[in-house]
Amino acid sequence: MSDIVLRVAGLKVAYGGIQAVKGVDLEIHAGELVTLIGANGAGKTTTLKAITGTQAWAGEIEYMGASARGMAPYQLLAKGLAMVPEGRGVFARMTVTENMQMGAFVRRDKEGVKRDIDEMFAVFPRLKERAKQLAGTLSGGEQQMLAMARALMSRPKLLLLDEPSMGLSPIMVEKVFEVIRSVAERKVPMLLVEQNARLALEAAHRAYVMESGLITLSGDAKAMLTDPKVREAYLGEAA
Repeated sequence: MSDIVLRVAGLKVAYGGIQAVKGVDLEIHAGELVTLIGANGAGKTTTLKAITGTQAWAGEIEYMGASARGMAPYQLLAKGLAMVPEGRGVFARMTVTENMQMGAFVRRDKEGVKRDIDEMFAVFPRLKERAKQLAGTLSGGEQQMLAMARALMSRPKLLLLDEPSMGLSPIMVEKVFEVIRSVAERKVPMLLVEQNARLALEAAHRAYVMESGLITLSGDAKAMLTDPKVREAYLGEAA
């Protein structure tokens, strides 16, 4: 049996007459943290939207060995595909606890949900302090924690993260990556789109570099830290 959780082949996405994604191939295997890096406008977020069924696409997407064609986002979520969107997307007029409960709405194990909420509060103690607070009143960093906790409440079989460190303070960025590394240690497969290329490559097993809608480089994430082109373009170092 294949250990491929996600396979994307020849993925194309167009907005009107603009081809944003031009034929992307990528794979994620069981227990693997894969990062997708690239400049703004490269097509990274569009790729995630296609995978989650929120954007029309052409090509092939296979999730858990079956085609994702024609599947709605809620159907993919029911099969364990969860996403932490760019901009967090928390339910602003619901409390922290209610947001986490929404993350588990596809589940029917009430006692398990309660245990997982307690676990999320242990991982994110600040959220426990604000359990009854409206999500819209949280800081950006707290909202990011909540978005991650909400996604984890679905007990994902594949977790997609879109720019989780964007706009956060250095302390919050480190907390976010601490959680990402912790989830990786639990062997939850992840696809991470991240502007902080260094932290993403340090955390990931494998990496893809995306430029102008195409994958231009792929391989071992740690090896890319020493690749002259990657260092110059994404790590701010001279080649």
